Amino acid sequence: MPALVPYPFLFKYALPVNSLKPDAGADERIPSLTAAHELPFLGALEGRKPFATLFAGWNDLGLALAVEVAGKKRPPAANVTRPEFADGLHLWIDTRNTQNIHRAGRFCHRFVLAPTGGGRKQESPFAVSLLIPRAREDAPKDLADHIRVRSEPLKTGYRLEAWLPAASLHGFDPTTFTRLGFYAVIHDGDHGTIQPLTVGPEFPFDGDPSLWSTLELVRD
Repeated sequence: MPALVPYPFLFKYALPVNSLKPDAGADERIPSLTAAHELPFLGALEGRKPFATLFAGWNDLGLALAVEVAGKKRPPAANVTRPEFADGLHLWIDTRNTQNIHRAGRFCHRFVLAPTGGGRKQESPFAVSLLIPRAREDAPKDLADHIRVRSEPLKTGYRLEAWLPAASLHGFDPTTFTRLGFYAVIHDGDHGTIQPLTVGPEFPFDGDPSLWSTLELVRD
């Protein structure tokens, strides 16, 4: 018998994120993330199986993220003109980790990172920012212009990597604020579903920061 309240809703999650080398991200390269940066799949609490693996790392210069999607039979589908429907990684980040508010403020960000659908031929990876529904204040515009993304095909899927420099994250100050509010959803039409970090679309995670989890920025 399914639970009346989804198990992921019953807890507040703080996920430790290991640091990168201090100069990672300083040049045009996107920092590589390894198994040491893998985030846990919290859907296992409900017996769900993942089709994607999420990674995160950080330093004082910014935040690195990666996702590996497996088990696909078709290429990912995305279009920069309709990013809310794109296959890829959909992110919500609060640089102040304000867990007791239900409407986003100016330190809250929403990004879509997609492995294809950008560029003149709509075949390049892209990053865009979107407005957060019902927000009290919006983050500054065009923050996603600073994000670097790359994608590579895998045997049955793809790996998408991104570098979010401090310039793309309004209020990013890991010396003073060592926690980030964080939510992620992997969209994939080939699987016919989404893979949320915790609760699913039965909850308004797209606009309610109190439903987001926390990334603990761990210094070595």
